[in-house]
Amino acid sequence: MKIETKQEILEVLRMPFEEYRHTVMAEAARIHREENGNILTATAMLGYDNICKNQCLYCGMRAGNSAVKRYRLDQEEVIRWIGVAQAKGFGRLFLVSGEDPKYGFDHLLAIVHAAKHAGMHVSLACGEFSLEQYRELKNAGADEYVMKFEMSDREDFDRLNPSTSFEKRIKNIGYIKQCGLKLASGNIVGYPGHNDSKAADDILLMKELEISWAPVIPYMPALNTPLAKEGGPGSIETNLKEISILRIMMHSLDITAQQPGRNLAQGLASTEGNLEALKAGANMLFADMLPDAMAKNFSVVDNRSGMGMAHLEEMAKLSGMELKLRAN
Repeated sequence: MKIETKQEILEVLRMPFEEYRHTVMAEAARIHREENGNILTATAMLGYDNICKNQCLYCGMRAGNSAVKRYRLDQEEVIRWIGVAQAKGFGRLFLVSGEDPKYGFDHLLAIVHAAKHAGMHVSLACGEFSLEQYRELKNAGADEYVMKFEMSDREDFDRLNPSTSFEKRIKNIGYIKQCGLKLASGNIVGYPGHNDSKAADDILLMKELEISWAPVIPYMPALNTPLAKEGGPGSIETNLKEISILRIMMHSLDITAQQPGRNLAQGLASTEGNLEALKAGANMLFADMLPDAMAKNFSVVDNRSGMGMAHLEEMAKLSGMELKLRAN
């Protein structure tokens, strides 16, 4: 099965779901099973700072949301949690934060260096930096940087991300690739104003950018955000179709399986949602290193609850996939 053009993508996005399940979903699962060893990749996630200067209209951690209990872990505490992840056997680490201008960049470099010294594959999502800063992160040991373009439609991006611009975001993506970091990037599926044509353009942009990881997710309205007043959640079915399309288009791509199910109160820890995503071709799940009481305040979306090793083991068992903690 080949999916290459916008028209071919649209045909899948508009396909009856049961037809998709028996054809496209099955093919995506086959590719991951036969070409990637049917591996479920486990990554330790550490949301070390939920303070953010940005006012993204869809994000629960936006600067204007006074309901969020803010925290900022210092360098020593972050490194201690990295040690916890290493002791649990994790070989992959995802360091993620709000865009906090008061978090010292030197501290971030020291954290990355400590994680790399511990032998970990290090992915970062800490916001927009300069070209030189991305170089410093790469030299400190960072392997991958997550810079989501969120939406490939320029007008949508600029309206929904008033603290930056589409032009600046794409420039930052170029910096990341220029420095030799692997690029993780993707979209929000089904935000108010999104449609199949825009989703197809999003997918084609991911292909063009030669991403290493697609952290795609359906839109989930967050409390105290302006966009929540404009419409409900994005389609889980469309998101699953996108996961399968991405697997078929880019066979070795990492794709986030931490997805919601039909009960949005379960957030991203939904057994149903995670398992469906794995069946659709996704392969990556995360275990929060922070205690649940703190992890839930990393509230990009509502009802976020931390997932531990037991959940990952359950997902591996239910999906028939092999759980892999090490990076290589």
